Amino acid sequence: MTNQNQISVEIPQTVIDTVTQKLQECKTALAPYLQGLTLEERMSLFKMGNKTVATVQKIKSYMETNPEFIPGYMNQSEFHKDEKLVTQLNPIVNLATQLAADAEDTVMLAGSEAIQAALLYYGTVREANLRGVVSAKPVYADLVQRFSKRSRPI
Repeated sequence: MTNQNQISVEIPQTVIDTVTQKLQECKTALAPYLQGLTLEERMSLFKMGNKTVATVQKIKSYMETNPEFIPGYMNQSEFHKDEKLVTQLNPIVNLATQLAADAEDTVMLAGSEAIQAALLYYGTVREANLRGVVSAKPVYADLVQRFSKRSRPI
């Protein structure tokens, strides 16, 4: 454990409220256009990655310049709608992913520092209880439940 404090910020509640409101507005605005998937559905889909995005865009271009190769059974309008949707949503997904990753990293760092400090406090309470400090007994009795080792089923 280290006592080095790597993060020391306080986000004003007004900022939290504003960001929460704006994220909710984004979610509400996009909700009619977004589709949720089950885990099974996600696993069964043919995935479009970074390389295939470029491939789809290249094929879109070829479809415009060489339409004679478009299969008659291919729904061109749906292809164009799908490709456009990917193009529109990718920057939003990238931004949301960056925001989520930065927020998760900050929560992890602050959480790590908070639990380390809490463990220091608990250690002091435990030591005080062992030494017979009367006021430590009820605090220790309450906290020890959170630190007792539970046997794991094999």
